[in-house]
Amino acid sequence: MLIQMPFIIFFRLTLLFIGLSIHNSFAQKIAEKPSTGEYYIQVLGVAQDAGYPQLGCSQKCCKNFWNKKETKKHIVSLALVNKLTNQYFLFEATTDIKEQLQMLQKTNMPQPFQLPSGIFITHAHIGHYTGLMQLGREALGANKIPVFAMPKLDSFLRNNGPWSQLVALNNIVLKPLSDKISLQPDSSLKITPIRVPHRDEFSETVGFVIQGPQKKLLFIPDIDKWEKWDSDITDLIKTVDYALLDGTFYKNGELPNRDMREVPHPFVEESIKHFTKLSKTEKKKIIFIHLNHTNPLIRKNSLEKKSVQQNGFQIAEEGMLFKL
Repeated sequence: MLIQMPFIIFFRLTLLFIGLSIHNSFAQKIAEKPSTGEYYIQVLGVAQDAGYPQLGCSQKCCKNFWNKKETKKHIVSLALVNKLTNQYFLFEATTDIKEQLQMLQKTNMPQPFQLPSGIFITHAHIGHYTGLMQLGREALGANKIPVFAMPKLDSFLRNNGPWSQLVALNNIVLKPLSDKISLQPDSSLKITPIRVPHRDEFSETVGFVIQGPQKKLLFIPDIDKWEKWDSDITDLIKTVDYALLDGTFYKNGELPNRDMREVPHPFVEESIKHFTKLSKTEKKKIIFIHLNHTNPLIRKNSLEKKSVQQNGFQIAEEGMLFKL
């Protein structure tokens, strides 16, 4: 027994080592070739650029938050997650980025915190890119996070502080986007930017078509009016499985003492009329997002929210998941 015992232990350890080697090799192959059904989109924020509640708002919509009748809504953002590799891409870098990435990490990525494999930006309005500051010297001090941007946005970030410092210090690395030219992060995933008409003071504006192994999602958080676009939104909806569309304002006159022509968006009332001829199946694909604090759709139990849902449409909620 004294002679055999070390041999038995050695034999068992050898088997364990072989087993671990096989397991690690198999895991590596899985990571290299993700199987279908392993990608999903998680909604990290649904509000317009200034969030909910909004600074200086004394209307009932924001008072409901301070009276604890409503919850905070984060600024519009999506995460594209690969479950097998626990890697993700971020769409929009908002001023809520700290809370949003913590939310993602806590709910669906239970491992030590990690940064995105890349960030896709639609345009240079404050809610969509200013979260990049959290990657800089005064904050995280990130190292070479890829940021995908159209040419005018690329130039804006390179040539204007504080964003230029992010580039100079290699906190971010700018990667080019081109209208309707797809990127393929891996063999199962395709991301295509599409130009849309919007107030392009500092950059172009794009939406994204995000295509996984099984399904396709359209993301257009900002556009002036559907009629101003040279593409037919109803035709595009028919080619995708989900359509997260600009729902900033519910109707005209929503902003007191402001001319709403200065901040053009398709009113939800207009969009419902625009999509009236779509089938029930197509309408169900449409999920309104990028909701202003004045928009009644942002409230839990508003009559307008119930009406939109009764008409066959959906309203984005934080934490929503869409399988790709």
